[in-house]
Amino acid sequence: MRLAELQQLASSMGLKGTSRLRKSELVAAIREAGPASAAPTRAARKAASATKAPAQPTASAQPAEGEEQPRPRRRRATAPAAAPKHEDLASLELDLPARSQEQAPARGRAERVAHDEVVSGFEAREAGREGSRRSRRRAQAAAGAPERQQRGPVNDSAEDHLDAKAALMRDLADATGTAAVEPAERRRTNGNEARGNQGWDEEEGRGGRRRRGRKRREREGGQNEQRQGGQNERAPREDEVLLPVAGILDVADANHAYLRTSGYLPGAKDVYVSGQQIKDNGLRAGDAVTGWVREGGETANPGGGRGNRRNNRANRQKYNPLVSVETVNGMDPERAKRRPEFTKLVPLYPQEQLRLETTPKALTPRVIDLVSPIGKGQRGLIVSPPKAGKTIVLQQIANAIAVNNPEAHLMVVLVDERPEEVTDMQRTVKGEVIASTFDRPASDHTTVAELAIERAKRLVELGQDVVVLLDSITRLGRAYNLAAPASGRILSGGVDASALYPPKRFFGAARNIENGGSLTILATALVETGSKMDEVIFEEFKGTGNMELRLSRQLAEKRIFPAVDVAASSTRREELLIDPAQLKIMWRLRRLFSGLEQQQALELVLGKLKETQSNAEFLMVISKTTPQGTSLADADDEATLA
Repeated sequence: MRLAELQQLASSMGLKGTSRLRKSELVAAIREAGPASAAPTRAARKAASATKAPAQPTASAQPAEGEEQPRPRRRRATAPAAAPKHEDLASLELDLPARSQEQAPARGRAERVAHDEVVSGFEAREAGREGSRRSRRRAQAAAGAPERQQRGPVNDSAEDHLDAKAALMRDLADATGTAAVEPAERRRTNGNEARGNQGWDEEEGRGGRRRRGRKRREREGGQNEQRQGGQNERAPREDEVLLPVAGILDVADANHAYLRTSGYLPGAKDVYVSGQQIKDNGLRAGDAVTGWVREGGETANPGGGRGNRRNNRANRQKYNPLVSVETVNGMDPERAKRRPEFTKLVPLYPQEQLRLETTPKALTPRVIDLVSPIGKGQRGLIVSPPKAGKTIVLQQIANAIAVNNPEAHLMVVLVDERPEEVTDMQRTVKGEVIASTFDRPASDHTTVAELAIERAKRLVELGQDVVVLLDSITRLGRAYNLAAPASGRILSGGVDASALYPPKRFFGAARNIENGGSLTILATALVETGSKMDEVIFEEFKGTGNMELRLSRQLAEKRIFPAVDVAASSTRREELLIDPAQLKIMWRLRRLFSGLEQQQALELVLGKLKETQSNAEFLMVISKTTPQGTSLADADDEATLA
């Protein structure tokens, strides 16, 4: 009870001067006034009036009609610690009830009558509570609840004792205005019941929880998918709307992958692919997959968390999952399972030339065909210092391949390049341009390169000829040096030893396949940049290629284009690509180049090319105007060609 309610109760009991008392003193004064004056029953008032004790203020102790009757309190043998003495109450001008011998019998009878009525009301309430308890017990017995053998049977008298004690403690809390406290025995009993109910009804309790969890997982679209690494997908219902989807598969690990629908970089509309779908359909990184997804996705709230399973679940919520696979690289999924693996294909030297000559005025492709011919399956390096025209050379090579070899799939991969160069390449090259500009993080450079080379491998497995132009492998090595975890072994120039393996794997994928198909890679390498790191990267790739085209900055500064060093450019095993008669003339021309300066040799070649309409005519002119040389050299040439 609040202080105002206690003051109102004291004034109704006839106590004066209560406005200056504290709450504890006021409670003690009300208790001291006796239970007869505080009992708000009609029988108590009649009994008090029958005694005709004028000093007993029973009339003033009647509460207003409709007030809740206070419950009986248990009196202690000793006075409360906070109860004031009679001298203090006299000084506070309190009218205490008379304690004469005449009033003792009347007060005793009033107390007994009030106590009987309060007890009868208390018993009625307890009877109702006992009835509800019996109803609960009958319901539990009907449901098949087992007996709680762990804590033993509890008799009704103990329950009644606990209920009575709880009621008295609630009455005391109401009088003092404090929070009700449950008896310690009842708290222990409830705790034991709660702990006992945890193991209650294995079939109904735990089985029901399992069924509820299973239904919840089915509603979310996966049957225990996060525990199995995302390997199960919910089958589509008949009333669901499915939308077609297509993209390049990027396999993150064995348990999940993503279908990149907006290119080779992650996007907001990517599709989640489970590990079970990867196994069932024989999917590999770089596959062009078409399938079906649900309209609108299953959820739009990306999740988060730690651990592989939680991350898989978060990725599943963030991306719309793939429902079914329609085609893999344009084939039926069953047929795609039977394709060979790229690593098991037999590599050979290039045996078929990729001719670049297009028009008489396109001098760059004609020079490349003469000094360093390119074959299907070539692994070539375009070694160039800055501002030597390597980007223009790369564009002309791409356009020449698109014109002369339309059957080849052309891919231009630009790593760490300027955005304007990317736009220029996209507008001038008739092929697939995959780019990651220098303003993007190093992880994007590596992601683009890895997915592009995986896509090229999948096409080679189908027997196609693929040409990949990379600009540049030096910057790709820098990106791996930044993005790859440190191995602890640092080479000269600050290059991590493990950072050179991924670019080597990219460059080493070029090969000519024995029974059809080829992967040609032409990559640019930067030199003379003043960076020790670039020199180390170039030295690592210098001996891995089988074709090299060198550009000269001195020639570019003199505005002599294409700035090709004709003496330093060459191709390994070029006799497999060029006609023997043509090869004999080229070897004679190279002997002539060895005795000339770099600029003189290039000017000689460009001058003759401008005078002729084709390379065949150029070689015919060279064979007529160039001295035959010594007989010993001619004999060596004929022996080599034979």
